[in-house]
Amino acid sequence: MELNKRQQQILQIVKDNGPITGEHIADRLKLTRATLRPDLAILTMAGYLDARPRVGYFYTGKTGAQLLTENLNKIFVRDYQSLPVVVNENISVYDAIVSVFLEDVGTLYVVDENSHLVGVLSRKDLLRASIGKQELSALPVNIIMTRMPNITYCEKDDMLIDVAKKLIDKQIDSLPVVKVTDQGLEVTGRITKTNITKAFVALVDGDL
Repeated sequence: MELNKRQQQILQIVKDNGPITGEHIADRLKLTRATLRPDLAILTMAGYLDARPRVGYFYTGKTGAQLLTENLNKIFVRDYQSLPVVVNENISVYDAIVSVFLEDVGTLYVVDENSHLVGVLSRKDLLRASIGKQELSALPVNIIMTRMPNITYCEKDDMLIDVAKKLIDKQIDSLPVVKVTDQGLEVTGRITKTNITKAFVALVDGDL
């Protein structure tokens, strides 16, 4: 996060004089304690400062990069996953194309009759099929989909930064969020590049 001028002044005062109380910081800046309270709260929640009752504020000594890394490691898939768009393995490629445009998504997750994940359909898969001479309304998606074990997925308790690395490594737009059962993988959500971007913007803006 980017600190404003007053927050930078507070940080410098605590660096030079800590531990120091909020009242003493306010005196040095010739401001009221109430005026400083939001800034002190932001600096403490962001990890720049540590506060101890009846003692005062301490400077943690952590850099912005260190704090960013720490905060990234606190964000989980469950915090930002969105609803998946799921289709049955027996629907036609034509119907899958319609679903992609109606739902405005880049990837469809294909499930069997027991609602377990069996495949993934990307826009690229659908485009490749549509370029050929096949009758799209008669061609089932299970012919062109990516199948297990070639599907990359994640779980709700995975760290979002690890999922971001998987998306980059595999050069794909999204991952299904699954619940692992004895019978198979149940699709419970999805993580897209947009989800991850929202999380990082919230982190920089201090909304996390």
